[in-house]
Amino acid sequence: MKLILPYLNFNGTCEAAFNFYKSVFGGEFSYVGRFGEMPPQDGVTLPEDAKNLIMHISLPVSKEITLMGSDTMGEWAPSLVVGNNISLSITAESKKLADDYFAQLSAGGKVTMPMDKMFWGDYFGMCTDQFGINWMISYNEHFVFPV
Repeated sequence: MKLILPYLNFNGTCEAAFNFYKSVFGGEFSYVGRFGEMPPQDGVTLPEDAKNLIMHISLPVSKEITLMGSDTMGEWAPSLVVGNNISLSITAESKKLADDYFAQLSAGGKVTMPMDKMFWGDYFGMCTDQFGINWMISYNEHFVFPV
């Protein structure tokens, strides 16, 4: 593992917050995805007003740090409470390491999204550890770690 990155959650203000952070730190968004761009899922109907909310956004602020975030929604997302709206995101160097980190961090805690292949290409999962810290673990075979 080479990266642990802050992941910020918002209640409908993610885009405004990240435009603010961009004005402070500069740079360009490396990814902006909206909930309305997600492929259809059985049993999931997005309210019309949620389709434009941010599903994921990334703002590189240096070679080593990327701020990431999303608007919180859905049963798999933690209920937003200021103070728990930050997760630590681990990008693992292998699928096995991603599984190992996930198993160890979720032991005695709560799995909020099991590790699985996601539509954006990552192998990804989320959990809250036994101390109440939110974790996001991912692996992408094409990810290039900063040197």
